[in-house]
Amino acid sequence: MKIKLNFITSLCLFFPAIILAQSPVSGFMKNKGEGAAVVSYSYEKYDKLFLVPTEIDGVPIFNEISTSSLSFYGEYGISDNFDVVVNVPYIKAEGDASQEVLDNNGFQNERKGIQDLKVFGKYRFKSFAFEKSSLDLIGALGIQTPLGDYKVNDGLQSIIAIGNRSTSFTALGIAMFKTNGGLFTSGQLGYSVKGNDVPNALLSELKIGYAASKFYVDAFIANQLSDKEGTDILQEGFTGFFPETRVNSTRIGLNAYVPVYNGIGLTGGVNSYIAGRNLGKATGFYGGLAYSF
Repeated sequence: MKIKLNFITSLCLFFPAIILAQSPVSGFMKNKGEGAAVVSYSYEKYDKLFLVPTEIDGVPIFNEISTSSLSFYGEYGISDNFDVVVNVPYIKAEGDASQEVLDNNGFQNERKGIQDLKVFGKYRFKSFAFEKSSLDLIGALGIQTPLGDYKVNDGLQSIIAIGNRSTSFTALGIAMFKTNGGLFTSGQLGYSVKGNDVPNALLSELKIGYAASKFYVDAFIANQLSDKEGTDILQEGFTGFFPETRVNSTRIGLNAYVPVYNGIGLTGGVNSYIAGRNLGKATGFYGGLAYSF
């Protein structure tokens, strides 16, 4: 059973964070010297917004917005109890404004570029072994900082900005419960301190899944609750600087992984925002190629 569990632990690391989709770290740990790398493509689209006080149809200026990204994700086990995680996405956001609107306002229907570098370290500080299951308690610390020269202070053009251009520091506590039969559940709770007038945020995630020798699947719900000092779009106090808005979100989704050959596998998933504040009501998917070593 130990061999099976080691294999499951390896294959469950192939789910890079899609744009705002879920936590950048999982509850699974690598053994010392083991690693995983994933190249993935994601796409999401929305034509409705969660604003205050109600949901609205149509995105101002741009009507609807689609966002695609090509992302690299890597994880490596420094020791049996300490992993390092790296994630870098290249993002393209596209609007659907008419040429007349673009010409009258001096706007463009596209913004693209390298977004932010995310680097996390996670440490398993306690593990409990039971007869047919185990429980790991993990702490994670990370930094996210801009790599590209993308703009966020272009007024309404920034509706399709590819990020907040904010350096943030995040701390997470993770509880990971696994059974020898492959069932698992993990919960995360953390807090992110952000720069560039972006409101700090409370983060949480619950994931339930099954990991077997031939496949992996999980369902998740992820939440962000921004501090109240943020503003609301088009409400009192809003200056047109979108990073300072108060963004809350609830997102649900499914992830899956299938091994193919000699450490290589395919990963994919779907996800959707079901509630939010100052946020697009987006639904998206991703797919990727994963390699474990």
